[in-house]
Amino acid sequence: MAVPADFTILDISGKFTMNKTLSDQRTDTILSLQGVGWFKRKAISIGTITLAIKHYKDDQGVEHVDIDQTITGGIPGTREERTLWWKERENEDHLFGHVIGRSRRVKADELDIPFLKEDWTADTIEHGLIQSYVESDTPKSGTTWIANQTWGIEVLDGERRYVRHVKFTGPKGEDIEAKLVYDYLGPL
Repeated sequence: MAVPADFTILDISGKFTMNKTLSDQRTDTILSLQGVGWFKRKAISIGTITLAIKHYKDDQGVEHVDIDQTITGGIPGTREERTLWWKERENEDHLFGHVIGRSRRVKADELDIPFLKEDWTADTIEHGLIQSYVESDTPKSGTTWIANQTWGIEVLDGERRYVRHVKFTGPKGEDIEAKLVYDYLGPL
């Protein structure tokens, strides 16, 4: 389902579910390369992933994106708390293990990876993408991978959609570019 006409990257608050038909089918490969076990990957592929996103600015004007993720099929969801200020933050995630991440709002022309800056709506380009850069904390996790993402609005089949572009680098240099497309379920 499309996002409302007035929905922009300046406030992505709302409830979303991943559209498995429009999203790249290599998500299982990415999860496997991140060290997620077969059972959890199977449950994720069968289940429905729902995101509850709260996007806001704190008293100092710093943007935050808090995401509560739920997955049907018995897999507990995760909570992501992203501060858009491009400072590294360590986290231990029950699905991905030990990770180090940082997030920011960035203009597309500041990015050097074409896949991360292409196909966005004019208003997303104007306001800037949200970039999420997460890598495994190799000494703690025992694996090595990078997930460099940009988030924004894209028009697919004539509808405005919330989309994430993922540039994934695996432990042996695997290079996967995948789009994750979400259906809008409504406000929080």
